[in-house]
Amino acid sequence: MEESLEYQKKSWIALKKSINGLLNKINKANIKHIIPELFEENLIRGRGLFCRSIMKSQLNSVIFTDVFAALIAVVNTKFPQIGELLCKRIILQLRRAYNNNNKPQMLASVKFIGHLVNQQVVHELVALELVTLLLEKPTDDSVDVAVGFVKECGSMLQDLCPLGLHAIFERFRGILHEGEIDKRVQFLIEDLFALRKHKFQPAVPPELDLVEEEDRLTHEISLGDMVDEQIELDVFKPDPNFVENENKYEQLQNRILGGSDQDEESDLLVGGDQYEDESEDEDEQEMQIEDETETNLINLRRTIYLTIMSSGGFEEAGHKLLKIRLEPGQEMELCIMLLECCSQEKTFLHYYALLGQRLCMINKVHQQNFERSFMQQYSMIHQLETNKLRNVAKFFAHLLGTDALPWHVLAYLRLTEEDTTSSSRIFIKILFQELSGHLGIHKLNERLSDPSMQESFESIFPKDNPKNVRFAINFFTSIGLGGITENLRDYLKNMPRLILQQEKRVSRDDDRPRKRRRRS
Repeated sequence: MEESLEYQKKSWIALKKSINGLLNKINKANIKHIIPELFEENLIRGRGLFCRSIMKSQLNSVIFTDVFAALIAVVNTKFPQIGELLCKRIILQLRRAYNNNNKPQMLASVKFIGHLVNQQVVHELVALELVTLLLEKPTDDSVDVAVGFVKECGSMLQDLCPLGLHAIFERFRGILHEGEIDKRVQFLIEDLFALRKHKFQPAVPPELDLVEEEDRLTHEISLGDMVDEQIELDVFKPDPNFVENENKYEQLQNRILGGSDQDEESDLLVGGDQYEDESEDEDEQEMQIEDETETNLINLRRTIYLTIMSSGGFEEAGHKLLKIRLEPGQEMELCIMLLECCSQEKTFLHYYALLGQRLCMINKVHQQNFERSFMQQYSMIHQLETNKLRNVAKFFAHLLGTDALPWHVLAYLRLTEEDTTSSSRIFIKILFQELSGHLGIHKLNERLSDPSMQESFESIFPKDNPKNVRFAINFFTSIGLGGITENLRDYLKNMPRLILQQEKRVSRDDDRPRKRRRRS
């Protein structure tokens, strides 16, 4: 029965679904739990499926590349043929992307190779060969890809072949001196030199360093080698010795997982929790695993990210995002991911701001969440790089300029010398400059002079003492927006008279009780 063609087909389909499911939910937090579950599947029979699935997952979720590379490093120690097959397929994918001038696929392939070099699955000479190829005839795109690649694996190259890395940087220096590439790309190279000066980040974070040094197996495959990607492994073929091979893998699996003892396997699979026969206990256990790893939350963020990045326009993205089922309290994740995607761009894209505007207009919950995000982002503005800070400021300026966000959020900003830092001043500067560009200086001045909103604007236009008033006037004048400070200037001129009037009122109030006492 088990050797029948129909049974083998069902087993193949189940194997494919299981591998895809495990790879779709893997992340830094749960990788140690997923690996034993993956080894329970027949990876020798499904090695083609595994390589195809992990490459597809990495292409769709580039931010998880380091996790996929760590998984490959572990699998490679037990099944080197799988690691070698994956390396061959990635190199072929890289070649195709390079020949077809497919930059997104090229960036994904290069990033994967970089992290495999960090995990010492791919030899460092392949990395040097790749950078040499990219910089042989430098274009804006090829230099951009090369810079990104060196950022990924520069730390490992510094340790394994410092002379090779030095030669790469000399080539970058020559490209800078030639001055034939775009200014933007020249700045990328200068940033790379600055990164090298202050030392690269560690090649592998501690939570993904899962393989002992003596267990590592490194594959050396040149970019120019003729390699066979063995596509036939991706499709079903009947196995005359199916039962025998399945039993052999089961024995091998027991050795990999540390013995055939059932309790010990259970410990490996779920981190010390036992599987129970009753369905209610299984549901409770699943809930416990979700609480520990936040798998659902990470998968939600991945879904939101992929929806935002893969949509053709902001209308399509908004439509798709609103279809995502969100649990109560998860609406904030939508705002967080949208802001994160916006801040990560090298230049500000109106796509994200238009999408944020659409969400605010459709649902008031999203408007309230963006208001909370505004407060959170401003409170941690000193932690953002200048580029991220600029993108975030322009994002919120668009929401304010289109009335997608209520203007009372400006009450969170307090413009005084003591209450601002250099980062917060840059944020306020870009915010108001963008508002001026969007509305025009006259309309902006009208909005800021609205009597019903003066309480919200007191912190941004302080009138508590002359020092703070002068600081606000000088700040807006220095950024070319002196026109919105007319009310402040008038207030500063009349301030001595106002202070005298207040003092007279106070003195009168003090004198009244004395007069009453004398009469009595």
